[in-house]
Amino acid sequence: MTLPTEQLAGRLEGLREEHRQLIAQGLSLDLTRGKPSSAQLDLSAPLLSLPGEGDYRAADGTDCRNYGVLQGLPELRELWGGLLNVPAAQLISGGNSSLALMHDSVVAALLLGTTDGPRWVDTPGVAFLCPVPGYDRHFGLCEKLGIELIPVPLTEEGPDLDVVKRLVAEDARIKGMWCVPTYSNPTGATYSERTIRELAAMPTAAPDFRLFWDNAYAIHHLTEDEVTIPDVLGLCAEAGNPDRAFLFASTSKITNAGSGVSFFGSSPANVKWLLGHLSKRTIGPDKINELRHMRFLPDAEAVRAHMRRHRDILAPKFELVRQILAEELGGLGIASWTEPAGGYFISLDVPEGTASRVVELAKQAGVALTPAGATYPYGKEERDSNIRIAPSYPPLDELAAATRVLATCVKLAAAERTA
Repeated sequence: MTLPTEQLAGRLEGLREEHRQLIAQGLSLDLTRGKPSSAQLDLSAPLLSLPGEGDYRAADGTDCRNYGVLQGLPELRELWGGLLNVPAAQLISGGNSSLALMHDSVVAALLLGTTDGPRWVDTPGVAFLCPVPGYDRHFGLCEKLGIELIPVPLTEEGPDLDVVKRLVAEDARIKGMWCVPTYSNPTGATYSERTIRELAAMPTAAPDFRLFWDNAYAIHHLTEDEVTIPDVLGLCAEAGNPDRAFLFASTSKITNAGSGVSFFGSSPANVKWLLGHLSKRTIGPDKINELRHMRFLPDAEAVRAHMRRHRDILAPKFELVRQILAEELGGLGIASWTEPAGGYFISLDVPEGTASRVVELAKQAGVALTPAGATYPYGKEERDSNIRIAPSYPPLDELAAATRVLATCVKLAAAERTA
């Protein structure tokens, strides 16, 4: 049932009663983080029996049980370099967390400097641009290290270029920008070719400016139309800024989230720079894990087939959320939401000043949501209107129930505000 917006206030008591009934059900549902479901993790169950007893040698004869090979197994880098648009020689493979590689890169720049600049801690302040809404863990990393966060609007084609280009040209404190270029977290936006070209070529006041290019969802498609983006490293080199981009990715949502493989890609100089720092922290990655990944997903077609199986599990969940939101909130004029073609999230916008109230009402009814403002620096959104939805983890019945509770809470919060 849909109602004109002005009638919501007249339904306030009815919505409150509906909310009380939801509370009485004693639900315990969760739409917070974009974790793979158990069914998705089951797709990679064969990994647990690989590489097999007595078979520990990589393609070049390396005994993967031993020390060494700091950059990662060559065959793994060759395979994933092709999938990520990075030459194998310019790719590092590491542990299960790409966030750890992001942390190492930021800390190394802060304490030791970059290939083309001094230690960031010796400069008068450090700031990062943060397209919003965006990924809370990116923001939290910078906040923990005392880096100022400057929000910039995220459009359907990427960060607002007019804002970005003006800021980086006039402020030498701006050393980096967080980017999720494919199926952005949480909106699902994919950067256009024009956006990527201009980010690669734009003048910056800081000579050591870096694009922190987190291509976490590069192959996480929800439709048969598999989006690809231009080669950012190649475009940076073409524009005369070969060291500008740090590319990150991982298999965390492809195989086992707790035991995947992460990747860092960049210019030859930046790869040498990071390997020099990593060599003081580790003698090498978990090559047994890298070997088991190669045995499980030996070529690009195997990876693509595996991702299609993920899509078969995920796509119905995203479609279910879309259908329920359209049924419950469509036509009311109080909410809008993204319909991503990939990634792990849906971005929901509710009336200004009500997102925190929606989250509070949902919690009362037994549904956990990501805190309002989490998709903005410092956890604060001035408009208080954005909520990130993560459909991946719950089974369909729980997802449906949680989404209906969410829709009721959106209507109730809007009715309270207009009453």
